[in-house]
Amino acid sequence: SFKIPLICVIRDSDNEQQNKIFIKKIPIHLHLSIFCCIFRPLINQSIFMKKYVGVSLVLLLSTTSHFVNAQIQGPLPGVMEMKPQMTEIYEKIPVVTPGKTNADAPSDAIVLFDGNNISEWVSAKDGSAAKWDVKNGYIQAKPGGGDIKTKRKFLDVQLHIEWSEETPDTAKHKGQDRGNSGVFFQENYELQVLDSYNNPTYSNGQAGSIYKDHAPLVNAMRPPLDWNVYDVVYTAPRFKANGKLDLPGRITVFHNGVLVQNNATINGLTNYIGLHYYPEAHGAGSIKLQDHNHPVKFRNIWVREL
Repeated sequence: SFKIPLICVIRDSDNEQQNKIFIKKIPIHLHLSIFCCIFRPLINQSIFMKKYVGVSLVLLLSTTSHFVNAQIQGPLPGVMEMKPQMTEIYEKIPVVTPGKTNADAPSDAIVLFDGNNISEWVSAKDGSAAKWDVKNGYIQAKPGGGDIKTKRKFLDVQLHIEWSEETPDTAKHKGQDRGNSGVFFQENYELQVLDSYNNPTYSNGQAGSIYKDHAPLVNAMRPPLDWNVYDVVYTAPRFKANGKLDLPGRITVFHNGVLVQNNATINGLTNYIGLHYYPEAHGAGSIKLQDHNHPVKFRNIWVREL
C-alpha cells in the first residue's frame, strides 16, 4: 500500500535536551489514527497542564503541488529537501481593467446609474417606472416618490455609490431629520445614509451604520453639499434547505475611503422598531434606495457581482 513518512516531534519544555524526533513510513490512512492516539491522552492527563508538548504530523508527498511544511528548524534525516517551486501555484487569473480612477467602474462592473437615466431602476412598491428626478448627472429622491430598486437581483456584491444632499436648514433639521435615506441590500438590510456632519443622533443610526445593528467605527462624514462615497463589500446570508439560517450576512464598508464596517455580521432585518431577526429563506434581491422625504442625491452607482 502507499506509504508516506510520519514525523513526530515531542518537545519537553522542562528539558530541551530531551527533545526527540521520530520518522517512520506508515500507510496514509493511519496518520489520523496515530494523531488521535497521541494527542487525546495528552489533553486528558494533568501532565498536559504542566508540560508543553508539541506534536507535528507532516504528510510529505513527492509532488510539487500538494504538501505540508513541517516548519521544523534544521535538516531532518529522511525528509526530502524543500524547494521554492514546491510552494508556487500557477493558475489563470481573470483580468479586469480598472477605471481611470478608483471611482470609475471597472470593466466587469454593472453600471446602475451613469448620470443619464434610471433605466436600471423601478418603483420598489409596484415595479412601475421610478419616479425620482434625473438632473445634472445625479438622481434625486423625490419626497413622496417612494423607494426605488434595481431591476436586477444580486447576492454577493461590491458596490460603489456616491451621495449628497441639498443645503440643509441645520437650525430646523436635526438628528434623523437631515439628509436621511438608505442603501438596502437584497431589499432587507440597510446601510444608513444620513447627514452626520456635526449632527448628533443615536450612533447605530448615523451615516455608515448598519441601521440599528452596528454603529460605524468612526464618523467619516463630509460637510453638507460635499459628495460622500460608499465602497461596500457585501456577502449575502445563506439558508439551509429547511429554510433555517445557515450563515448570516456580512458587510465591509469604506466611507470616503475610511473603514467604518469591518466584515460586520448583519443580525437580521434592520428594523426601525424591535429586535433584528432573519426572515424566511430568500435568494438574490434588488438593491434599494430609500425615499425618506429628504431630497438626497445619488450618482456614479456601479456594482460587481462576487
